[in-house]
Amino acid sequence: MKGNMRFCVPCLFGVEGLVAQELRDMGLEQVQAENGRVLFSGGPELLARANIGLRCAERVQILLGTFPARSFEELFQGVKALPWENWIGKSDRFPVKGWSLNSTLHSVPDCQAIIKKAVVERLKSHYHLGWFEETGALYHIQFTLLKDEATLLIDTSGPGLHKRGNAGGAPIKETLAAAMVDLTRARMARQVLDPCCGSGTLLIEAALSAYRIAPGIRRRFAAMEWGQMPAPVWK
Repeated sequence: MKGNMRFCVPCLFGVEGLVAQELRDMGLEQVQAENGRVLFSGGPELLARANIGLRCAERVQILLGTFPARSFEELFQGVKALPWENWIGKSDRFPVKGWSLNSTLHSVPDCQAIIKKAVVERLKSHYHLGWFEETGALYHIQFTLLKDEATLLIDTSGPGLHKRGNAGGAPIKETLAAAMVDLTRARMARQVLDPCCGSGTLLIEAALSAYRIAPGIRRRFAAMEWGQMPAPVWK
């Protein structure tokens, strides 16, 4: 895996500043907050640290490339030009999903099919194979089309980061609860009271923050199965 990569961390609108500060507190580099996401740079160790330690972010993605895509041909050629072989092996799984907003290419199923075909063609030319069994590690390809600009990413988290590894469900996302805890400075309070706690999500997030327990310490991530990720970085 490359020593320095660009990552994208999608988050709820309005908490970009919190996520950016979390990343800076981890010592991450070139942190840049944008609408609904935060970008940063780093290597495998920082990929692991972000997944395990981020409280308010939804997931961690590798940013492969951004390019104009006003036609299916532009989308196909732009995707095919990206170095997918640096990540996806001969037997790995690479499903595609994403969304389109204010773009000429508004049909998400059609875009999924074009992107999948472009990735396959790129891998065919590299591995000299005519068919991919897709039984290995999961490399979930995600795309966004915003105002005719395509962004291609690979998800490293697997289930969203709000999945802390705790039993049971909650009516409020853990990532939103963590943002509320941060904004109210609950970590610095001697007591935190929630008289209508329900499943206790706010209280749990306040306790994790107060005791500085990494929210992802009890779960696994998609990138743990990748050959490019040295196992010791997760420790």
